[in-house]
Amino acid sequence: MINKKLKKLAKNFGTPVLVMDLDVIKENYEKLVKNVKNSRIYYAVKANSHVEILKLLRDLGSYFDVASKPEIEKLLSLGVEPHRMSFGNTIKKASDIVFAYENGIRMFAVDSEMELEKIASNAPSSDIYVRISTNGMEDDADWPLTRKFGTSVDHAIKLVKYASKLGLNPIGVSFHVGSQNYRPDNWQVAIREVSVIFEEAKRMGIDMYMVNTGGGMPVKYSKEIPQIEEICDVINKSIVEYIGEDTLVVLEPGRSMVGNAGAMVTSVILRSKKGDENWVYTDAGVFHGLTETIQNIKYEVEVIGKERESKCSFVLAGPTCDSVDVMYYDIELPESTTMDDLLVLYNTGAYTTEYSTNFNGIQSPKIIFEKLFVKEEMVEEV
Repeated sequence: MINKKLKKLAKNFGTPVLVMDLDVIKENYEKLVKNVKNSRIYYAVKANSHVEILKLLRDLGSYFDVASKPEIEKLLSLGVEPHRMSFGNTIKKASDIVFAYENGIRMFAVDSEMELEKIASNAPSSDIYVRISTNGMEDDADWPLTRKFGTSVDHAIKLVKYASKLGLNPIGVSFHVGSQNYRPDNWQVAIREVSVIFEEAKRMGIDMYMVNTGGGMPVKYSKEIPQIEEICDVINKSIVEYIGEDTLVVLEPGRSMVGNAGAMVTSVILRSKKGDENWVYTDAGVFHGLTETIQNIKYEVEVIGKERESKCSFVLAGPTCDSVDVMYYDIELPESTTMDDLLVLYNTGAYTTEYSTNFNGIQSPKIIFEKLFVKEEMVEEV
């Protein structure tokens, strides 16, 4: 039924097209609020910054994790109050810090002395939280984030002390277990490490009250995943055991908020044979929404109308004049897959259109909004 609807939408609007279901996003938001005690949701705008998604979450009461001046400007234009934004990027231009501060934002992430100094100079007396790295979790996440972001526990303690010396207000610690993380226990390990920083801060006379658990909750691609409720239960128990039940728990969902709300439809524009390999090329590729395929993200893919056909191995590539533009070198597709077939990539609501470019002059996928899981006519085209 869903594929029939997607086929109709592709015919009406052309491909590539990303179809988003706002009702799924609403359900995801409410599930997190319900299952994590004393929580506050800061949606990671970078996952999908479409205004319809931002307006929905605004109206549901969500807060927002922002990474740049343009993201702040977009939220302000939608009437989101500055106290509902956290500048969670640990690599900020000084001018962006000034802009954020002048517009009322008072919450900033750091993982280095220089970042603290920039904030102290340009956003005096602001709240800061220190991001720690999550070493040893790389093998448990499809998209690890350890090396570029965060710092050690020992260094974080020094940063808390330095922040206080600079006149800033250290309110807590953040971490990220890696995007698309499959092991709930990793949240426990990270929260236990956070507790060491809380204890040392208290010895320095600094009472912190917030633990930012970042993102990392997975959506279903090709692997089995733990239930969101299971991860939430680990977070709840670990906060009580290691920090204290009155702790404010911040969540920064991105993929887990919008990933399973989207399905991308792309057309086959060429099939060819190269030696023993069957190649299929589509009108969306690495540069037009499917960037994450070059790491470890394995979307579930179907060919509309050929779901029950026997399959064989293909190389699946995009349309551009760049050899990097290959999504999968070994993917099982129906044997008869050919020109004008429609491929559906499920759970593509996050980090697809945000990564898109217009490389080679090829347009990125358009976004439309549709209730995919009920029989209703399409409500909006954007």
